[in-house]
Amino acid sequence: MTSRYVINASVHPKGSLETLSQREVQQLSEAGSGSTYALFRQCALAILNTGTQIDNAKTILEAYEDFEVRIHQQDRGVRLELINAPADAFVDGHMISSTREMLFSALRDIVYTENELSSTRIDLSSSEGITDYVFHLLRNARILHAGAEPNMVVCWGGHSINSEEYQYSKRVGHELGLRNLNICTGCGPGVMKGPMKGATIAHAKQRLVGGRYLGLTEPGIIAAEAPNPIVNELVILPDIEKRLEAFVRVGHGIIIFPGGVGTAEEFLYLLGILLHPDNADIPLPVILTGPSDSAPYLQQLHEFVGATLGETAQQRYRIIIDDPAAVAREMVKGLKEVKDFRCERNDAFHFNWLLKIEEGFQHPFDPTHENMASLQLTRDVPPHELAANLRRAFSGIVAGNVKDKGIRRIEQFGRYEIHGAPEIMKPLDALLQAFVAQHRMKLPGGRPYEPCYRVVS
Repeated sequence: MTSRYVINASVHPKGSLETLSQREVQQLSEAGSGSTYALFRQCALAILNTGTQIDNAKTILEAYEDFEVRIHQQDRGVRLELINAPADAFVDGHMISSTREMLFSALRDIVYTENELSSTRIDLSSSEGITDYVFHLLRNARILHAGAEPNMVVCWGGHSINSEEYQYSKRVGHELGLRNLNICTGCGPGVMKGPMKGATIAHAKQRLVGGRYLGLTEPGIIAAEAPNPIVNELVILPDIEKRLEAFVRVGHGIIIFPGGVGTAEEFLYLLGILLHPDNADIPLPVILTGPSDSAPYLQQLHEFVGATLGETAQQRYRIIIDDPAAVAREMVKGLKEVKDFRCERNDAFHFNWLLKIEEGFQHPFDPTHENMASLQLTRDVPPHELAANLRRAFSGIVAGNVKDKGIRRIEQFGRYEIHGAPEIMKPLDALLQAFVAQHRMKLPGGRPYEPCYRVVS
């Protein structure tokens, strides 16, 4: 970024933020908690950059090193003072409404997370306690609508896809919207925007009021992938694992579009959960789809799953090529099974309590060089645990590609090494090389991809 335009502004809440106490304001001030302030500043800067083409946290942070956000407590609530903020977030001196809503959603989530973590009620040492924590974070954000129909479709896929894949994701979103289904994504660009955009038009055609476009993210991702402006419900979870659990707890069906390592990470996390013996009978429709030109990507992913996790894993999803209407019809069919199952088991529609998620899927994975090298990638572990470890490998590659902390680690210590059995490493290496050949591994500025990893058999 060689040039930029900035603005100073004072902004009041719009959205779901409650009034902050003096203690909470102190938490978010530099004097009160440097780490909390730094986290909110990073998230705020990403939100203010919504609409830009930059997907590298380090680039954004360095471009606006002099950006400041100050939180002021007033009798009528809270006020944010922004200094040297990106001017694109404003029109004629007024902040764009969707940006303002998301800015205060970030403030709400970060304050609540900090307060919850200091509460004696929170138990992060057990699987049940972590799930309860995720539930409370989502409830505080007011996205859990008791009694609402099970119609939330999660869409996963790449943030940097080609035009044909993006247009296809819009067509699928349009077909979903025509059937009165709502959309949940990671809230960024690409596939995270396309289905929402298509559903927006379809909801308007159906005169549907109150269409939901739910975005779930976490601090490391939001800095690299600013929310798209269609999102009307934004939740920032504390880490990737809480975010992934939120997806499968609030979503009633999942569609996976073409992407790269981030999409593979999400897919493997999902398969790891669905392969757990306790979840064998729980319905959750999963569809892999894309335009005809993306068929090789979907086939490679399918073959990788077969080679590493087996045929049982392949049976937990369907592949539909170049047919948005068929995708939507299949999803509607699957959602009916979900509704019937939950009615029989007296499970809530708004939060999937019955789904078994083990602690190993819930605790944050820190992709240090040591942790990446020590992943157990062999057939000696059960399939659902192997899926979890493969997911962690992809998570580390995502961090090394686009996240500020991961990029700096690679700069300091060199490439990650991923070790494992040859029968796992060979298909893993083939899949990653296919991602590179298909330009699904991208670096900012169009630079040639330099791997942040090395596969070792």
